[in-house]
Amino acid sequence: MPLRSLAAVAFGVLWVGALAQKAAGEVKVASFSTVLSEVAEKVGGKDVTVTSLIKPGQDPHEYQLTPGDLTAATNANLVLLSGKGMENTYLVNLRDALPKKVVVLAVGNQLPGLTKPADKSAEEAAEDPHWWNSVPEVEKATVVVRDALIRLDPQRSSDYQSNAGAYLADLKELNAWVKRKVAELPRDQRKLVTSHDAFQYFAKEYGFQIDSIEGLTTEQEPSVSHISALIDEIKKQQVKAIFLENTLNPKVSTEITRESGAKIGGTLYADGLGPGDGATYDGMIRHNVTEIVDALK
Repeated sequence: MPLRSLAAVAFGVLWVGALAQKAAGEVKVASFSTVLSEVAEKVGGKDVTVTSLIKPGQDPHEYQLTPGDLTAATNANLVLLSGKGMENTYLVNLRDALPKKVVVLAVGNQLPGLTKPADKSAEEAAEDPHWWNSVPEVEKATVVVRDALIRLDPQRSSDYQSNAGAYLADLKELNAWVKRKVAELPRDQRKLVTSHDAFQYFAKEYGFQIDSIEGLTTEQEPSVSHISALIDEIKKQQVKAIFLENTLNPKVSTEITRESGAKIGGTLYADGLGPGDGATYDGMIRHNVTEIVDALK
């Protein structure tokens, strides 16, 4: 059976044997996503202990499962995954190691997806896993996590409902700010070129045309022909700036700016939370949107 099919079977929401009412005490969550770590902390509040196995600023595409992280996941009540193929490199090993009592939730699999069509650099179409770059998708993810905690720990359902409501209100305010900020940029200037293809959800939600140097994962090296075509397109579309990413080497991007005449527009947090002003989801989004809009105006 193909790995993707195996993942779908294994990591739909696995509630077998885990929906029984939980005894009093903190719920332990292990998260393989920096964004989901924040969501779980906000929704869980004092009743939940969250261990973030992927750290802010770490590239999730290149993450490798460690013995310590596996122990943390094994001891958790709930394991959170980004889903949509993000964890495929270690998914089988994780699945085989976890006891059946651990609830595993691939949050992205519960959200509508976007698929990148197959091209010369890819043998088949692939689903984009970077759903967190659209604020409304994180709103949906918050509801998914809320409902998971309520199923696991129904005694505290009112707390989870209240905490989630407060966080959702913050996200709605953040999304309204993004729309106001993006509105400063005329639609014909909303042309976003990034280091790798991580902004499809962002582009769909906020009306951008996008292109990228690398593919959906940071392991997909760009071909010479792709870079040449991208430079030509940047010139043709008169793209003002291209953007670096906090986890990637800027060498190729810098070379493209020299060839195309575009400038470096700034550094984005594409794959989750990072250091500095990207340490929270609100900070990450405000940083990214400000960098993009101000550089392209």
